[in-house]
Amino acid sequence: MTATAPRPFGRALCAMITPFTVTGALDLDAARAHAAHLVAEGCDGLVLSGTTGESPTTSDAEKSDLLRAVRAEVGSGVPLLSGVGSADTAHAVRLAREAEEAGADGLLVVPPYYSRPPQAAVETYLLRVAEATDVPLMLYDIPGRTGVRIEPETLLRLADHPRVVAVKDCAYDLLGSTKVIARTGLAYYSGCEELNLPLYALGGAGYVSTVANVVPRRMRAPLDAFDAGRTDEAARLNGLTVRLSELMMAGGLPGTVTAKALLDAGPVREPLQPAGREAVDGLRAAYEELLAAR
Repeated sequence: MTATAPRPFGRALCAMITPFTVTGALDLDAARAHAAHLVAEGCDGLVLSGTTGESPTTSDAEKSDLLRAVRAEVGSGVPLLSGVGSADTAHAVRLAREAEEAGADGLLVVPPYYSRPPQAAVETYLLRVAEATDVPLMLYDIPGRTGVRIEPETLLRLADHPRVVAVKDCAYDLLGSTKVIARTGLAYYSGCEELNLPLYALGGAGYVSTVANVVPRRMRAPLDAFDAGRTDEAARLNGLTVRLSELMMAGGLPGTVTAKALLDAGPVREPLQPAGREAVDGLRAAYEELLAAR
């Protein structure tokens, strides 16, 4: 990573799960405890109410309550981002303002999903959110979920806005990402664990990881080695995480489900369903194998 690469929210960010009680209510005590653990184990910042945080099934009030509780636990020195994306521009703007009021340091903004708007409409939507508050934005490019990209040319234009500072990149387009990194000051955070180290080596800022819920120090270790100039060690440490990351993120179950299964962190909200015994056994074996690796 170049010395000048921007890192407005740190390097190692966790896309934090949202704990629920056995009856399905928001469990703020568990959220505070998990947030404190993640920070103690090397996470520079936390992203709340993203996909991993089950934002489609949490209410606007729950999102604000979660943010306030975690802020009270970790203090002002830990960057907290809140997911505010919506299929409805007015709703996204309202979420952004509520997150600002609740103390967010950044807003994670996904493009409008399902309706698949053209790029001019995506750009307008993102600018509406950027203009709604004084909080910086991390744009989330994940077309596999939203059905629409934030195209590199759109990102090049959006980079001119003073509150558009970062991208969570899950577009699987290293050429496009490299072009935007080279031509802008946008901080690029990998949103796909298998690309954490490659994107970092290209000048990225770090990552926003679901797997970090379970093994936060193991996820940041390759970046630490890379920064120390030990590139062979970085590649080796990155390789150790592959099996668990694959099972958690590409094994047929959402990352929220697999993370909660490994952490025994309470239920998921429907329509998600808990992991079955066979899946949990496989996850547990990969987890223990990673912890035992040196």
